[in-house]
Amino acid sequence: MATRWGLCGAGKISHDFSVAMKTLAPEHHQIAAIASQSLERAKDFAKKHGIPTAYGSYAELAGNPDVDVVYLGVLHTEHWKVGLLFLEAGKNVLCEKPFAMNSRQVKELVAAAKKNNVFLMEAIWSRCFPVYAEVRRLLAEEAVGEVKLVKAYFGSPQLHIPRSVRKELGGGALLDIGVYCLQFVLMVFDGERPASIQATGALLDSGVDESVVVAMKFSRNRVALCAFSIATRLPNDAVICGTGGCIKVLDHMHCPTTLVVNDKEMKYPLPEPSLPLNFTNSTGLRYEAEEVRQCLLKGLKESQRMPLAQSVLLTEIMDEIRKQVGVAFSQDSQ
Repeated sequence: MATRWGLCGAGKISHDFSVAMKTLAPEHHQIAAIASQSLERAKDFAKKHGIPTAYGSYAELAGNPDVDVVYLGVLHTEHWKVGLLFLEAGKNVLCEKPFAMNSRQVKELVAAAKKNNVFLMEAIWSRCFPVYAEVRRLLAEEAVGEVKLVKAYFGSPQLHIPRSVRKELGGGALLDIGVYCLQFVLMVFDGERPASIQATGALLDSGVDESVVVAMKFSRNRVALCAFSIATRLPNDAVICGTGGCIKVLDHMHCPTTLVVNDKEMKYPLPEPSLPLNFTNSTGLRYEAEEVRQCLLKGLKESQRMPLAQSVLLTEIMDEIRKQVGVAFSQDSQ
């Protein structure tokens, strides 16, 4: 029986998610409905992607009994409010990153999921890529010895994009792309809380972070360095250095198709999209959709690829980075 998806939001990421779904077997995945705050926009989206039902409100989607799981692809600032709407309606939810604006909101989402006995996952799609699966396998086998240092860089010029620079839209490098660097470090160090965090950054006039560098120390003399920017392009890779070699996740580290282990290169190609995409390698969204399906089939309420405890920790780390850099959102005082 197919997993029946509902899409919340008719923006660019929902478009790419829909295109990615077409690379999966229709007997396993179907998009049953799309909801937008504009019925006209929802209808246009539905027509373009062959979706049978379109809604002009999120509440209507929440009330649809024929939807098994909702993909939340709205603005960062809406994740908490809209996420609670679906969780309280008893819907399973895959919520785009960042999970919410701060750790308090994330904890409330997790509590709502547990109260209503539904599945919840932060859509860190990176964790579901074959390259990441291979990285986890190599680490488990200690293929590069004891890991001592992890480095992750992500830079993408986005100063021309309103949602990236406006504080009221949850802008800044950290929440949009820095989250990918930080989640990679947490994956390598198996969800361990860093013993120390040191962050410095440059802010835009709007009050959001333009570029940030973060150094973290973990147990057993292990360290991590992350750098991310919406002002310039960076190498966009991630490197794991151990006592016996290195693992390199090449550009783009958040949606990779190439892995280098001690100078041996491995390729993991993606299927071709049926429509133009808005973001790099977005057919890879198929992997998180399949992860959700497998979790639901097993009756799981969270994914071990991206456990809820790690999502909470990830947001707590981002809260601390924002505090050190000097970025505060209105949601922090609510």
